[in-house]
Amino acid sequence: MKSAAILRILGFGIFGYLFLNYVGTTGETSVFTEQPWLWVLLSVILLFYIAGEIIVSTLGNILYRTLTPEQQAAYDADLALEKANQFKGIKRTYKKMLGSKSIAEEGTIVLDHDYDGIRELDNKLPPWWVYGFYATIIFAVVYLVRFEVFDGENQHEEYIAEVKQAELDLIEYKKTAKDLVDFETVELLTDASDLQAGKAIFTANCIACHKATGAGGIGPNLTDEYWILGGGIKNVFKTISEGGRAGKGMISWKSDLKPSEMAQAASYVLSLTGTNPAEPKAPEGEIWKDPNAATETLETETLEGAVEDTVEEPAQ
Repeated sequence: MKSAAILRILGFGIFGYLFLNYVGTTGETSVFTEQPWLWVLLSVILLFYIAGEIIVSTLGNILYRTLTPEQQAAYDADLALEKANQFKGIKRTYKKMLGSKSIAEEGTIVLDHDYDGIRELDNKLPPWWVYGFYATIIFAVVYLVRFEVFDGENQHEEYIAEVKQAELDLIEYKKTAKDLVDFETVELLTDASDLQAGKAIFTANCIACHKATGAGGIGPNLTDEYWILGGGIKNVFKTISEGGRAGKGMISWKSDLKPSEMAQAASYVLSLTGTNPAEPKAPEGEIWKDPNAATETLETETLEGAVEDTVEEPAQ
């Protein structure tokens, strides 16, 4: 089999693999992992293609042997001419880009001076090098005008702008990818639709231990300010996800509920605080206060005190 045929077979196989793997895949795993039958299909097509190349090559050799010596010589001459003209335009363009003279034309560019029998050719710089040099000059002028005359954004400013845009994109992405949330990143949900969904989850899974009103039964009262494992959206989410105290707390729900569902359920549970249901269970745990809220209050009071200290007494 000729080398050209081998190259065609390799090219076809590589193209088929790339096409099926990158166009037909879902992006998560290889298409051949998702659909193994494609391996079989691609292999069968390649086998047929190889068989066709072998048959064509063999028939061509048989027909060549049936020709007379004169016909073979004419065929060889045509084949050589076809090879010489192959990629003729590309070869001509490449030669022009080099800007060099052929050996037959070197006599026209020989310089007059002679160094011990060594003579120098007056070759011009290759056009590709000259055009590249001109391009760098144009680039430098544009760069100077943009950043020095029109005060364009420098690399630091571009970085800051891209970071801000990435943060906005992340916020938009999280709106449609709510299941990426965990107890470190979860936020309190206040939309009526989220709370309604949280109520449905609570009703379906939690009322057996906490009652429909959250007043508490087997489990603790969820409507007061006392918490066994800490209150707030992060702690409640973590308790739902990982479960309560070993041996006597609630089970982990992370294998039954999605992160977005646990966030909705936790937000609904926190919305029950202060509802004062009938027959509430006695408080368990300790009163929980948000440490972040306490820090913010302290900072506010300190700032207000500093402002008051700086107010001057009115003139008597």
